[in-house]
Amino acid sequence: MKLLIDVISDVICPWCYIGKRRLEKAIAALDGQHEVQVRWHPFQLNPTMPKEGISRKDYRTRKFGSWERSLELDAKVIAVGKTEGIHFAFDKIIRTPNTVDAHRLIWLADQHSCQDAVVEALFKAYFIEGKDIGNQQTLIEVVSEAGLERQVAETMLSSDEGMDVIEEAGELSQRHQVTGVPFFIVNNAITLSGAQEPNTFLDAFRQAVDRQ
Repeated sequence: MKLLIDVISDVICPWCYIGKRRLEKAIAALDGQHEVQVRWHPFQLNPTMPKEGISRKDYRTRKFGSWERSLELDAKVIAVGKTEGIHFAFDKIIRTPNTVDAHRLIWLADQHSCQDAVVEALFKAYFIEGKDIGNQQTLIEVVSEAGLERQVAETMLSSDEGMDVIEEAGELSQRHQVTGVPFFIVNNAITLSGAQEPNTFLDAFRQAVDRQ
């Protein structure tokens, strides 16, 4: 049996990174019983973000009312991240970026069979290394190290290629009434919202298989 898992996410969403880890645990627990394909789709948490991004401190202060509240929320995410082997370093992040180019590269990586590696590399670059993944040169460095050919990435970023994918993903999110990420769709039938525990994913997998 084949399991197709569509993941709607944004690369600056820490719960999407946590959700990725928990999904991986669930897939590992299947122990090869099913063929699994995971596809990543874009979601922009900040669709009106300026191309150059903005100061993370300014952005978070405006969003949550105070920097202190932002730090409290970060601390909670850091604690959960540790349980999944993710060591969030929010103190290293200077800017909240525009993620359009990152999403275009994730789409491109799917055409070159390295999408998961590129998604992982972008999460790591932003959340652990504090890199500005809105900067095209930074993006090219990150994705080329993850297996996407540098020239291919540079060529795409210098064009409008992949912009239609952002639009199509918006339509996918609207169809499933997605208001927050991560959001998971299993075999186009079973949906899960949020960074669910591995057992919840396994239940969804079983439901999807029973429908086949």
